[in-house]
Amino acid sequence: MTYFEIALLAGGGFVAGTINTLAGGGSLLTVPLLVLVGLPGNVANGSNRIGVVVAGSIAAWSFRAQGVSEFRRAAHVVVPLAIGSVVGAFAVSQLSDAAFERIFGIVMLLLLVPTLIRRPDPEAAREGAWSMPVASAVFFAIGAYGGAFQAGIGVLLLLALARSGIDLVRANAIKVLVSAAVAAVSIPVFILGDQIAWGPATTLAVGFAGGGFVGARLAVRGGERLIRPVVALAVVALAARMLGLI
Repeated sequence: MTYFEIALLAGGGFVAGTINTLAGGGSLLTVPLLVLVGLPGNVANGSNRIGVVVAGSIAAWSFRAQGVSEFRRAAHVVVPLAIGSVVGAFAVSQLSDAAFERIFGIVMLLLLVPTLIRRPDPEAAREGAWSMPVASAVFFAIGAYGGAFQAGIGVLLLLALARSGIDLVRANAIKVLVSAAVAAVSIPVFILGDQIAWGPATTLAVGFAGGGFVGARLAVRGGERLIRPVVALAVVALAARMLGLI
């Protein structure tokens, strides 16, 4: 890699790590960056997981250090997510690079729909909480999506967690931990498929780590007043990109 590519990946990883911690969707930036520096689509998808695990782990530690620890709640959703992740990772690893890149573009468009759905009122969400089988099915599906594409899984997790009436700060603390777990269990599938480029992956992970730390501190200090606008801006930026405006 050139010095420019190293700086591009590290800087992009920092921005994505911050966005992932505050809202989600940072991989919509980093996977294209990995493709830009010359990686095939599936290799970029696999390599990106290393940074996601690092950022999620650092962010979870930072949340905990600030008194926001949600390990117990996260444990309830990790199992169906992890199983779904392995299934999704195996499925996408069988695709050609061209097919993956086409599907990834379609997925980015589809992510606009759930992102724009209004969060339910917390009290109403608690009253209409999912049963255990329904919740397990929902998180399995999110895990399968995350195992396949990763990008945007944070948005889906926030929507599902909000359905349980959890505030955005605590939902983010759960989300970063769970996202890291989902990415971690999918990594062996990509390693076996020789779909991780360790040089770019490590460079990106360094930036991701810094973004995860900063994002968690911003989330706790700024609370929902900061998180909500970041989520809105992420949606607008994604929409603009899909429309060819940026």
